[in-house]
Amino acid sequence: MPSQQKDLYLPRPAEIREVIAENSQIKTFVLSFVDRQYHDKFSYAPGQFLMVSIPHCGEAPISVSSTPANGGTIHLSVRRAGKLTEAMHDMKKGDVVGLRGPYGRPFPMTDLAGRDLLFVAGGIGLAPLRSVINTCLAAGHGRRITILYGSRTPSDIAFQADLATWGQTANVSCLLTVDRAEPGWEGDVGLVTALLAQCCLAPRESKALLCGPPMMIRAVLAELAGRGFADEDIITTMERHMKCGVGICRHCHMDDKLVCKDGPVFTLEELKRLNVLELRG
Repeated sequence: MPSQQKDLYLPRPAEIREVIAENSQIKTFVLSFVDRQYHDKFSYAPGQFLMVSIPHCGEAPISVSSTPANGGTIHLSVRRAGKLTEAMHDMKKGDVVGLRGPYGRPFPMTDLAGRDLLFVAGGIGLAPLRSVINTCLAAGHGRRITILYGSRTPSDIAFQADLATWGQTANVSCLLTVDRAEPGWEGDVGLVTALLAQCCLAPRESKALLCGPPMMIRAVLAELAGRGFADEDIITTMERHMKCGVGICRHCHMDDKLVCKDGPVFTLEELKRLNVLELRG
């Protein structure tokens, strides 16, 4: 078997350089490969994912939440949700995990240039969009950027440092909402779709990027369609149970497509050609 083919299945050790607690359920792990030569050559694109492994705990796909243009380290934002993520949440600086990838089709960054951008996220769904937003800002995106983010409570808001930075950037509008208020919260309460009423949107000049729970995505898709967004201008990510990450096991199939290879990024136009029931009105 050629060495390049072997690398598809070979986790490489990566050391945790820093652990950032985003909220009670999400931590961002800042990593670098132990093999510095490999680390310096490693590259990825916004929207791609890595397969993360821990001995005796298995392997799971995690979206990269850092910005390729910044280089240096890789950020993986992980929500506590199972055996591997529980184990990862117990890890600390200096511990080592296995990484292989990157895998998947990224966001179409060249298509975003010259367009107003609308980002809509819920919970951990902001992680892959964080990579896109910061990449656009690093590239000097001159058009309007609108970020809508919803969480269950104010305490559950993740990526607060990024949200504060984005909110102070000249061409960026950043709006937050929560399902349930807590003492001291003076912001919006309700569904993230309600924030669209506060936005000045020009659908024919815009691209919308969504990531979050299926119920949120369904509601946002219906709202954007009603506002005149074209299907090809709405981009989202799909979640399926991925085992191999390279299109062999076919656990992540959607009709004739595989999320690990043909996604996880899809336009609404592409999804309408598939039997994806949870995204139909």
